[in-house]
Amino acid sequence: MKIAIGNDHAGYGLKEIIKNHLQEKGFDIKDFGTDSTESTDYPDFAMKVGEAVAAGDFERGILVCGTGIGISIAANKVPGVYCGLVGDCFSAKASRWHNNTNIIALGARVIGPGLALDIVDTWLGTEFKGGRHQRRIDKITEIEKRYLVKN
Repeated sequence: MKIAIGNDHAGYGLKEIIKNHLQEKGFDIKDFGTDSTESTDYPDFAMKVGEAVAAGDFERGILVCGTGIGISIAANKVPGVYCGLVGDCFSAKASRWHNNTNIIALGARVIGPGLALDIVDTWLGTEFKGGRHQRRIDKITEIEKRYLVKN
């Protein structure tokens, strides 16, 4: 599975832990940065990962910032992105089962590395259930299309 990963300065350390964990498990990872703790703007990295996932170049994406809030909001502005802010394993599983998330956001100042790895493993190991949940995803897509700005 190809996974895009990105972070701002606050998420750098946790992103590195997650990236190394996934590479050890054999996942194909592309790191969209940042590569330090020097102050950056999370929307830049949310957009890079979001566009790469929405384009189909990567099956899933993982984003990390201080709380996960800002980076998830920014990622969800990219059409085709379904990013869930996840802080526990049940939400990680539900975000895939019910919401078909293709990106998750994690807060490096909110959860520790052990929980973050459990969340990532749970999320990557869970498939979308479809069925009645697909109807709801289709409705979200219709909302997106309604407000999509045409250039």
